[in-house]
Amino acid sequence: MIHFMIFLPLLGSLLLLITPVRWREEVAGFFAAVTLGLGLAIWRAGGTELFSVNWVPSLGITYSVQLDGVSLTLSLVAAFMTLIAVLYASRRVANPGTMLALVLAMETGLLGIFAARDLILFYVFFEDALLPALLMLAIYGKSHRMRALVKFAAYTLFGSLLMLVSIIGVKSLGGSPTFALVDLIANPVTGPAQTWLYLGFLAAMAVKLPLWPLHAWLPDFHEQNHDSGVPDLMGTLYKVGGYGIFRFGIVLFPDASEELRPILMGLAAFTALYAAWIAFRQTNWKRLLAYAGLSHMGFVALGLFSLNETAVIGSMYLLAFQNVYTGALFLAVGMLQERVGSLDTRVGGVMNQAGALGGLTMALWFASIAVPGLAGFIGEFSILLGAYQVQPWITFVAGLTTIAAAVYALSAFQTTFWQGRPLGGIRVADLHSTEWLVLGLPLAVALFFGVYSAPALNLIQPAVRTVLAALGAN
Repeated sequence: MIHFMIFLPLLGSLLLLITPVRWREEVAGFFAAVTLGLGLAIWRAGGTELFSVNWVPSLGITYSVQLDGVSLTLSLVAAFMTLIAVLYASRRVANPGTMLALVLAMETGLLGIFAARDLILFYVFFEDALLPALLMLAIYGKSHRMRALVKFAAYTLFGSLLMLVSIIGVKSLGGSPTFALVDLIANPVTGPAQTWLYLGFLAAMAVKLPLWPLHAWLPDFHEQNHDSGVPDLMGTLYKVGGYGIFRFGIVLFPDASEELRPILMGLAAFTALYAAWIAFRQTNWKRLLAYAGLSHMGFVALGLFSLNETAVIGSMYLLAFQNVYTGALFLAVGMLQERVGSLDTRVGGVMNQAGALGGLTMALWFASIAVPGLAGFIGEFSILLGAYQVQPWITFVAGLTTIAAAVYALSAFQTTFWQGRPLGGIRVADLHSTEWLVLGLPLAVALFFGVYSAPALNLIQPAVRTVLAALGAN
């Protein structure tokens, strides 16, 4: 079943190329929905066992996959938000066939990243998910998209090259017979070489978290993408650096993780606060959301690098559910742009004419700024609670971000939705048809897991304990 879940979206993507135009939206929706259904079936079955076969025996490359714990949680979120993206793209994008095919192809890359238990396989899926993101930007982006594309590709490929060198080094220096995670753990690299290899691996993950100073591609990537917000949603799902550190970085480089912990926690705290400060100065909704996402990733990194159980659980919880409400906020901004023709935060007075759009957007922002009762609160509070036990002052600095987030989010919202409408401004239509589902379903998920976190924690907590037990940290 795991193989069907991973590769079914890719099959759907290829079938869209030969599907008649009038049926493309339905076909894409069917494959996205079935993929989510398979994920739910795997969840009901308690996850999957490790499946491993030789792929390229002469090089020690295996096809090793498994979905459980953190990987299953993130896969379910990716499948759910991909379905939301398909629903909105079908309504919002003119002739959406190509975009729908790229969205489904990217879903396979994402699911493969989460399922991979072989470092080379992880690298292959890591690069596979990159190509659809680049193509969506190249095909559907705005006038300055090529500059954003080159910057995005340069950062990603640079990080990927360093990661590939580290992957090869981990196997060669450790003497592992294969690149499978179980073999690499059984044949660890020790001494100074571990630190250098960790830094190479961390470079790629820091681009994909992202972390300062490897974040410069992010604002341009979002600003230049299609106004609908669909590519931005998929880009949010592609922030897989935190998962890579959790799944591979901590267990393969335990001594380096301990040694660099204070430095990396300080970098994560700085990223969170710096991004929140920059977000406050933005007047473009997409750039504001880009920096808000960067700030969230600083929190995720803070919890991960602390190696504290409570904080790491919070990091994985936040990593999963920020994809839900941040992705939905990008779609809400796309709906706003469709109505007023601008992404400027200073349009004013939208709430008076589009109360449902304003209300759902505000609720999603409450999830983003970690208001109690919504999913963001559980993740951020757990991170702060756990990280404080490791580095109190660094955590205090990061904690200031929660105040800054409320300031930039509510200030921008007030300017757009409550401030006086300029004379002569066009009338803003409220939500209709599938737009209610596109914003309402993610909000329902954020609310449900903000009130009742047990289903997600039951998946995340055992996986985190297993990783930290292997590390010898508590």
